[in-house]
Parts: sequence; C-alpha cells; structure tokens
Amino acid sequence: MNRPSRIAFIGNSLPRKCGIATFTGDLSQALVDAVEPVQTSIVAVTDARQIYAYPSDVIFEIREEEVEDYVTAARVLNEGRFDVVSLQHEFGIFGGPDGEHILMLLENLRIPLVTTFHTILAEPTPSQHRVLQKVAAHSSRVVVMAEKARTLLTDIYGVAPQKIDVIAHGIPDRPFHDPDLAKIERGYADRPIILTFGLLSPNKGIEVVIDAMPAILKESPEALYIVLGATHPTLLRQQGEAYRDSLRQRTERLGVDHAVQFLNRFVDLPTLLDFIAMCDVYVTPYLDEAQMTSGTLSYSFGMGSAVVSTPYWHACDLLGDGRGILVPFGDASATGKAISTLLDDDAARTAMRKRAYEAGRAMIWSHVATLYLDSMAKARTAFRPKLVSDLVSLRIKRPPQQTALRLGHFHAMCDDTGITQHAVFSVPDRSHGYCVDDNARALLLSSLLSAIGETGIADRMTASFAAFVEHAWNPDTGRFRNFMSYDRRWLEDEGSEDSHGRTLWALGACALSDTDAPRRRWASALFARAMSVTLDFRSPRAWAFTLLGLNDYCAANPNDSRARMLRIRLAENLMDLERRVSTGGRRWFEQGLSYENARLSQALITTGLSTNVPAFVEMGVATLEWLMTQQTGEKGYFRPVGTDGFFEVGQAPKLFDQQPVEATATVAACLAAYEATSDKSWIEAANRAFDWFTGSNDHGVSLVDPETGSCRDGLHVDRPNENRGAESVLCYLISCVELGRANQMLRPILPRVGVRQLS
Repeated sequence: MNRPSRIAFIGNSLPRKCGIATFTGDLSQALVDAVEPVQTSIVAVTDARQIYAYPSDVIFEIREEEVEDYVTAARVLNEGRFDVVSLQHEFGIFGGPDGEHILMLLENLRIPLVTTFHTILAEPTPSQHRVLQKVAAHSSRVVVMAEKARTLLTDIYGVAPQKIDVIAHGIPDRPFHDPDLAKIERGYADRPIILTFGLLSPNKGIEVVIDAMPAILKESPEALYIVLGATHPTLLRQQGEAYRDSLRQRTERLGVDHAVQFLNRFVDLPTLLDFIAMCDVYVTPYLDEAQMTSGTLSYSFGMGSAVVSTPYWHACDLLGDGRGILVPFGDASATGKAISTLLDDDAARTAMRKRAYEAGRAMIWSHVATLYLDSMAKARTAFRPKLVSDLVSLRIKRPPQQTALRLGHFHAMCDDTGITQHAVFSVPDRSHGYCVDDNARALLLSSLLSAIGETGIADRMTASFAAFVEHAWNPDTGRFRNFMSYDRRWLEDEGSEDSHGRTLWALGACALSDTDAPRRRWASALFARAMSVTLDFRSPRAWAFTLLGLNDYCAANPNDSRARMLRIRLAENLMDLERRVSTGGRRWFEQGLSYENARLSQALITTGLSTNVPAFVEMGVATLEWLMTQQTGEKGYFRPVGTDGFFEVGQAPKLFDQQPVEATATVAACLAAYEATSDKSWIEAANRAFDWFTGSNDHGVSLVDPETGSCRDGLHVDRPNENRGAESVLCYLISCVELGRANQMLRPILPRVGVRQLS
C-alpha cells in the first residue's frame, strides 16, 4: 500500500494548551503504536511571545509571525527524509491574514502532504476562501472528520471529492465503565455529575447550562455541574479571568453557586478520561453551528457518556439515532429538560450510553491511525515532485515541438566570477565581461527556483552571483557598480539607477526564498543599506524594480518600518507620474514607451496587493490594459515594443528590434493582474506573451533551443538575432519559472505538453 515509515506533523504541540496540540500528539502516538509502527516528528507552531519546553520529537519551532521560519521549516522537512507530511490546519494558529503564512511553507515543500482541516466555514471571507483553497491545492489528500465537511469542501471550495477522506476524530480505547465507581475514586460519590470540558471562552455556551441549573436542581437537588478546563490562553492574555469571574457571578445571582464547580486547569489525558468516566451527562452547549470538530465531544461520546448538545455540525453527525440528545442553541429551558430527563431515567441513560459506546468503537485511535496510514499511502502514490518541468504548462503554436526547461546554456555562460553578459551565437563572449544586471537576474532566477523547491542551480553557483552583487556594492557612493571587464576590473564607480533597482529586486527575492539562511540574512542586510538612495532616483523603472524587491523584502522583514514607508513613497511616485502624463484613453507613466514597460504596472499591482491599497492595483491594471493594446499584433499575437521606437513621444511603437525582456515583463505583469482580478483573460494574455518565445511572433520562428535552454537575443527586422546572451536566456527561464509558480491558476485553462525533467 506504499505506507509511510517516517511522518512529520505540522501544527501545535504540547505543552501548548490547545485542542490542535492535543490532537497532534494523540495522532502521532497512535501512529507510533500502530501495527506497522512509524517514526514521527513535529514541526510546532508557537504563538507570539510564548516559550514552550517542547519534547524531543519537536524538530523545529515556527514562530507564527516569522515568515522566514516557514521557509526554513520547509527546508528542514525536505532534508529530513520524511515520507509524508501531515498538516493540522486551523486558521488561527498560523501567521498572516487568516493564516496565509503557511502557504509559504507549502510552496517550498517537496514531500507528499496530507492536510487535516479542523475548521471549514460555510460562509468564509474571500481571504479565508483563498487560503483554504490554496492549502487544499498543495495537498495530495485532505482529511475531514464529518460528512458535512466533505460537502462544504466540494460545494464551496471546489475540492475534488475523490481527494477527500472522512476520518473521525480519534478517541482512547477504554472499556465501558460504571460512572458510580469512577465517582468514588474522585470523591464525588452519590452525586449526579454533569460535565463540560475544554478551554474556557465565550463561544462555549457555559452560560446556558448555568441558566438551566435551577430547573435541574428542582428534579435532582444533589446534581453538580463541573466546568473543567483552563481559560483559553488568548482570552487570558487579553482579558485575564474576567470571563470566568462573570460566570461565577452568574451562578451567585441564580443561587446555584453551590452546584457549579469551576476547575481552572489544563488537565492531562488520564485526568480528563477519569472525569469523563464519572459524569452522568456530558454537555457541549456550543453557540455556533459551524463547529466542525469537537475533541471533547468525541472523547465523551466514544467512552459511552450520555451527551446533551446543541446541534452544531459535529454533534449532528455523532448523536443521531438515539446516541445523544440535541437541543436548540442558547435554549436553557430545553437544555435543563434534556439533562433532567436523563438524570431521572437510569435505564434510558444506560441504553443511550451503550449505543454511543458501540458506535465509538470505530473511532478508537488504533483504527483511526490505520485510516490515516491508508490516506497517506494514497498521497504518496498520487504525489508528483514539484519540478519546474512538471509545473509549467506551455502552449506552443509554431513550430510544433516539446519545450522543456533546460539549464545547459545557462551553465555554459557562468564561471567562478558570475554570468557573462554576451555570447557570439552560443559561445560566451569574454570581451564584454560581466554586469550586475545579469548577475542580479541570475540570483533572482535561483531564488525563484528555491521558492518552488527546485534545485537545478548548484549552491556554489548561486553563491557566485551573490558574491558578484556584494562586490558590486560601492559603500563610498551608496550605489551598485554595473559593468566589470573580464579581468575583474570595475569600469565605473556606480551603475545606472535601473541596475541599482534591479539588484534590489534580486536581493529582496533572495532575502525571502534562498535556501541558505545566512545568505538570506546577507541579502536583507545589503537591501537595507542600499534601498534608501532610491528616494532620490528619477527613473520609473528603478522605482518599479525596487518595489518588486520590496514586496519580498517586506515579507521577509515585516517589522522594517523604513521599507514600508519607502514602498508607499515609490508607489505614489508612479501614481503621480501617471496622473500627470495620461490623457484621454492613453493610460501610461511616460510620454513614450521604452523597455520592460510592463514592470511599471506589475510593481503597482503587487504593491497594492501586499499593502492592501486598491488604488495602486486599479492603476496598475488600467495601465497594463492600455499597454496590451500597444503590444498586440494584427493577428492577435504578442508584439513587444521595438527598440527602434523607444521614447518616441506620441508615435506608434516600432516593430523591431524585439527583445525577450519585454515578453518576460509582460508575462509577470499579466499573472499579477490575474491574481488581483481573477479575470482569466489575463491568463490568456500571459500565455500569448510567452508564446512569443516559441514561435507566435512576427517571423514565426522559435527563439528557444529546447535541448540547451538557450534563447536568441531577439528579432531583427529581417531575421532572428542568433546570439544567445545572458539577458535573453535568463528572461526565458524566469518566465518559465513564473508560469510554474502560477501552475494552480493555469492548469484548468492551458493544455499540457510533454516536458522533460529539469537538467
């Protein structure tokens, strides 16, 4: 069955006090104790400002708001030789809006993933809907604990039914018990015991049972309601014990304080089971229908307790056919009547307990562990490694061929200094040396590959690109040099504003996604030193490149207030340009067009998405829409702005020379527009721009060599340029990777072609 022998969990872990931590520990132990025992480890998510003495099976700790920890955790898992990863998903335990930081880990994970969804909302916010969909898309299998959850996943979130396994919440295997004997051991002999257990918070509905106690005591004067559990840690940090105190005051006002006992502690499993064993009626009076899973309900039901509950989804699943009693939400009268009826009728209560216990035999941890192993085996069978060649869908019109992402020519252009600028045909041209522009692009490519878990570029080579950038930094001028001769002599003290911005872009990507933690810290530190000078720049492209770098840098360094301020200032600079230049139906930032035009629009869109400023997004999309009208040929294919017509004010774009950098910029901008709008026409636009590389262009020739991964330098008026320099090959490869990262949005739209594995 391809069952795993080494399993890693992602979630909370004891001694953190929460239900997810308990579940993770119980499931992990059940798998260790299985008939086919396995080794388990845990990547634990730690809440803000808390320190826990984790056990030895916790191999890494994620600080919930530290993006870098999620990337590092993916690397720890990838290198840990695990067969499968089990993610315990709950919106509130991961950092970012609706826990979106977990997506950073999943995007970098190269191991089969089985996700257990503990909460599935019937009416999610757009953000919650997006995050859950993306988590499901990254998962080879998903597990839910109720049939209602399966229905919601398919109907609301579009998850394929065949991908979903329904596995009940596990319970300990305990014999059917006599509550009276358990009461004697705990010192509660001869008292009818009503029990509620769990972390105390207002959504649990404890008030309803307290309000029902006067009626219950009329029928059973010795009844005792035990509220077992510590106050929820988050509530405790925010309000202290104010909520618990309000409940005590409520019992005093109703005159039932002698019959309600608050046990304010987080109990271990054996203690919890002892309390469940002695209760006559277990109550879960939750106030919210959308409670998909309740561990306490599962435990009490499976051990054979008589349960009274509100009709939240999990309770409806378990308590039908006489296995429990359901009462309306917030109805103290109905709750009191149901509890009193059970306390008064020993025979009915015992019959209900036996029905629940028999049904619960299918929920014991040993059986649940077997079902999880089966699900994990299916995940391993279905799993395909996330190589770039697997992810990129290419639609090739002319000539018909299979294009794979190959790095042979890229490697040939590199040496121990970095990547050379130019080539004569496919032979590196040493006479023109190197530039920081191309080495920054190479570092960007390496970071993009790292972000999707690809390892096609050797670490030593990535280190040479980083070293080139480091050497290019001139602390005397606060700028990056650009051009270097082949004998390693700098030809200038500082490069252009655009090359400075492009280098910041690469540093930002490296700071977020590089596989090497010290190199990520190096990139962040150099970015921080080099970013401020951009406030004095006048080049719109330098602003745009810097903004693209800031998008990643700020994700890796969310507390850098200078970077956040710079991001807004540069975006507003672009906005101001557009307002001053645009006239009529012409929406653009400059009087003429130049190179990498689409990067200006892309920078505004990505900045608007990351800073939640809709005006940035709107202007970015509007300017890109206008630009696409200038970059579309008569037959509908992509036609980049030709270099012969750069900066010609008021003139239609010239046809030639056409260069790869324009297609690459347009692919990225269109993908950003799709992310912002969900308009699938942007996917088609990105596809058309990419097709320019493979033959959908004015000459009908492919610029790429599928065997070596080389790319011609562009199209002249009468022929393709046969040279294959660094900029061209890097632009082509970067477009492939960016399409790969967008795989989830592309897959439903684009046909696939056979592509070879990355080499």
